Amino acid sequence: MSSADWRMRLPAAVRPYVEREPLAALMLGLSSGFPYAMIGATLTTRLAQDGIDKRSVTAFSLALLVYNLKWIWSPLVDALRLPLLGRLGQRVSWLLFAGVLVMAAVAWLAVLDPKADLMLFAAAAVAVAVAGATYDIVIDAYRIEVLKPEQLGVGSGMSQYGWRIGSVAAGSLALFVATRGDWTLAYLLCAGFALPAMLTGLVLGEPERHRVLVDAGNFAQRAIQPLVEFVKRRGALLVLLFVLLHKIGDTLANLTLRLLLNDLGFSNEEIATWDVGVGFFAYLAGIFIGGALYSGLGMQRSVLIALVLMAVSNLSFALLAWVGHSNALLAFTIAFENTASGIGGVVVVAYLSALCNLAFTATQYAALSAAASVVGRFITGTTAGGLIESMGYVSFYVFTTLIALPGVFLYLGMLRSGLIDRSLGDAGRSEDQRGRGDGGASAP
Repeated sequence: MSSADWRMRLPAAVRPYVEREPLAALMLGLSSGFPYAMIGATLTTRLAQDGIDKRSVTAFSLALLVYNLKWIWSPLVDALRLPLLGRLGQRVSWLLFAGVLVMAAVAWLAVLDPKADLMLFAAAAVAVAVAGATYDIVIDAYRIEVLKPEQLGVGSGMSQYGWRIGSVAAGSLALFVATRGDWTLAYLLCAGFALPAMLTGLVLGEPERHRVLVDAGNFAQRAIQPLVEFVKRRGALLVLLFVLLHKIGDTLANLTLRLLLNDLGFSNEEIATWDVGVGFFAYLAGIFIGGALYSGLGMQRSVLIALVLMAVSNLSFALLAWVGHSNALLAFTIAFENTASGIGGVVVVAYLSALCNLAFTATQYAALSAAASVVGRFITGTTAGGLIESMGYVSFYVFTTLIALPGVFLYLGMLRSGLIDRSLGDAGRSEDQRGRGDGGASAP
């Protein structure tokens, strides 16, 4: 039986998820998620069990900020040809190089004792963050270039499935092994999670859609080319404004949820059951729904639906704050919010991917994904607490819905004017569309 035959036996809604390219995105996601887990909750547990004081433990979370800065060195991944490995292709060579870096950094963190030299241990944690963020840059670029334009939605969903599975599996494996052995062995075993993406690159090879820069000048010129190319597109500034605005309300609501639950008197057990448990499966369901919407309705309408759902879902927080302690309402709120976030995570990520020029995929996607979260995180960190104290939770969550509306209306205006199509990069257009010059800017 051929590969096409067994796929045809599957339900039509499932078939897009088992094509070669989306399955590759799943493997890429597995490797993308695990470094974050190694320096996130897993590292917090390790340090706490080693008797490190709470102030030092929480300071290690600063290592995660490296991921927000990856756009700074992302031009290297697009422009720098690696010696020796470079003959395998720009993307495959960087997949292998960054994967080895991650494994080496995790191994370094594994063999160190935080009680013996906490500063050296902190340096190793930052090294894991830098290597993991670099791996993220390469993985995102490879995913976008290996997927066909019509697969961006399903592929983004599969990548997020992989990220979730990889981070949870690595964290669980580390805890399981550390309980029965030691943290060194646990981290060394988890380093193997870097392999799926590396093997995917070796099996699939260099993406056919990758564009190689020719006569692009010196490195400084090549570093700014992705930005220059993007801002020259029709409506580029409006697109950037949308990217900055669309997640503010969602970010404000999600990053303050635990404060609400604590003040409403929910126990740790209730939070673990509803927020962590129900939320996890609701998010996975949202990812699947998002991929189905993208495949069935196309990018433009599915993104609009996701934006509306993410804005409206914040009202469920306001309702919970108004009603008070209610497990049933908490379950509904968490399910609604995480389903909407899962849908948005797929279709909006697919849209950001489609904005990329295939000659600058690594740089442009790293910059767009960083811009998508920076405003919301800044407002949350600087003013959210004060807003809650002055407005109260109900008014605050109504405000998070209202502040999401400018992004919705801006996208709707871009949609009606045809700007969505015209601003796309060639990552979001088929070969026929590129040949006809439909929308977006072509690679140099």
